[in-house]
Amino acid sequence: MERNLKNVLVISFGFLLLFTAYGGLQNLQSSLHSEEGLGVASLSVLYAALILSSMFLPPILIKKLGCKRTIAGSMCCYIAFTLGNFYASWYTLIPASVILGLGGAPLWSAKCTYLTIAGNSYAEKAGKNGKDIINQYFGVFFLIFQSSGIWGNLISSLIFSQASNKEEISEENLACCGAYDCMTDTTNTTGSTEPSSSLIYTLLGIYTASGVLAVLLIAIFLDQIKSDQAETEKEILETPSFWSTFLATFQHLKDKRQCLLIPLTMYSGFEQGFLSGDYTKTYVTCALGIHYVGYVMICFSAVNSLCSLLFGKISQFTGRKFLFALATVTNTACIIALLLWKPHPKQLAVFFVFPALWGLSDAIWQTQTNGLYGFLFEKHKEAAFANYRLWESFGFVIAFGYSTKLQVYIKLYILLSVLVLSMVTYGAVEYLEAKSSPGTPTTTKKENGGPLTQETRM
Repeated sequence: MERNLKNVLVISFGFLLLFTAYGGLQNLQSSLHSEEGLGVASLSVLYAALILSSMFLPPILIKKLGCKRTIAGSMCCYIAFTLGNFYASWYTLIPASVILGLGGAPLWSAKCTYLTIAGNSYAEKAGKNGKDIINQYFGVFFLIFQSSGIWGNLISSLIFSQASNKEEISEENLACCGAYDCMTDTTNTTGSTEPSSSLIYTLLGIYTASGVLAVLLIAIFLDQIKSDQAETEKEILETPSFWSTFLATFQHLKDKRQCLLIPLTMYSGFEQGFLSGDYTKTYVTCALGIHYVGYVMICFSAVNSLCSLLFGKISQFTGRKFLFALATVTNTACIIALLLWKPHPKQLAVFFVFPALWGLSDAIWQTQTNGLYGFLFEKHKEAAFANYRLWESFGFVIAFGYSTKLQVYIKLYILLSVLVLSMVTYGAVEYLEAKSSPGTPTTTKKENGGPLTQETRM
């Protein structure tokens, strides 16, 4: 097998194993650790740490340790978060969340750097276009990586469905589910009593083993970057000085278009945070039981992956305005329906309809917003995408931060308000762009974000 392709597969399956554990555990945080909002507080802290990590750590660690060691070391930060869940308290889970957040940005940056070097190296030897090879490598990576959302959630649902203490849900308890939740911890596990410690430890043991396997796979089978690739690596890592890069992120806010895109970028964090933090707890866990969370999120992951591929391809025919309009209408309809719907176990199919539609919308927000950044700020990509990560992470922090303080219907109204504001400011960006280049239709340029479409995912 061609060596570079082997390395791509090693990284891909390493990330698959790692995020099988992390993805499944993230979706369970609000349900597993509902006391005093510990679960969602940990996620809020995690994304706050990710913001700091994105600004400071990646260039330093990659330059000092190299890509392979940075990837392996950062993966250990994810394992620390899983271990923190074994005895979840404010003194264990919050520090573990900080550790994961600090490791998140270097992990993704090192992965991108490694695949870029590998792609350029092979293209040079084979006499091919480097950009084409890099895109192929990223395509292979995401093809394998995206399935982690299915496996992680499937494992959690299969394990929790083994509980022998499932109970019939009373109408009184069901009244506390949905948009007008009762804001009490009892609403978090009404579908079944709290999973037994043995089941939770079994799940965490499997997730820990998956993370350890990921580290071993990278440590044993991933090749170090060869000496004849040093110059390529040097070119990638020799960006402007640290402080100039840091300041460039904020100097980029002088661009009016970047400021107008802040609500849209933050909305991406808001809507993802609502689904994984609030929908899973006050709709699914409350009315069906925690063992259904995985099945519901599998539906979201599967639709999201398929639609990301679909919309990435058809955007060149439909244009981004149509897709943004589709996502807006779909999300608005879901928000209004969630405000009106009283979840009940007899309406089982409905619990899967919402994450499916949410996955369709999220696929558009991810692919088209990334593509929009690349299209508008072609000459300042680094600063632009640093802003993307910054403001999306802020959206996560805020969404998880107020999760335990407000009733769900208030969060839905906030979500709807941010969505409306996002579309108004996005419309202003399109107007400014059309005004600056009236003779060049914006749909004629490539609007798909390519491999960047999922880079902001944890």
